[in-house]
Amino acid sequence: YLVREGTRRLLEESGEINVTAAVGSPAELLDAVARTAPDVVLTDIRMPVPGKAGRSMEGIDAAHVIKSRTPSVGVVILSQYADEAYAFELFRNGTAGLAYLLKDRVGDLAQLLAALREVTAGGSVIDPQVVEALVARRARLRESPLGRMTPRELEVLREMAQGHGNAGIAARLSLAESSVEKYVNSIFTKLGLTAE
Repeated sequence: YLVREGTRRLLEESGEINVTAAVGSPAELLDAVARTAPDVVLTDIRMPVPGKAGRSMEGIDAAHVIKSRTPSVGVVILSQYADEAYAFELFRNGTAGLAYLLKDRVGDLAQLLAALREVTAGGSVIDPQVVEALVARRARLRESPLGRMTPRELEVLREMAQGHGNAGIAARLSLAESSVEKYVNSIFTKLGLTAE
């Protein structure tokens, strides 16, 4: 409530934003969007949903509903999490008219207003710290032993993970058993394991 009211007041006092509603739940948000037809929505990633404790993407879920019903409405999500998974979830259907900012950006009115203008124009904004998390994730994936495996090795590994032996893998992937053995040895080598 305090963040919502403080943000509302900050935006109204800027003279650039006319706040048409300030709400606290996804249902209230969707209702307010339907009633007031705003150009842009600013919402928290966490919004209490009665009977659904523990959910952490209520704002993202609401953003998807808003964009599906009224694609022209921009949506800025405020989050305390510089977590690439949340950003991926927000942008899973495209980036147009969406922004993911960390809550500490609320204190930088110029940056917040710029994000609101950008999504209203159909653009997108991602907080620099979230971009860093995305880049770090990409680097981790590149360094992962799984990133060095061939597509066929990954297929064999999937079959192994499902409990299939060499003969079963060979039959399922239409390979010779000797080929499966070579793939298994290569997988173990890349994973730093020894086949015994």
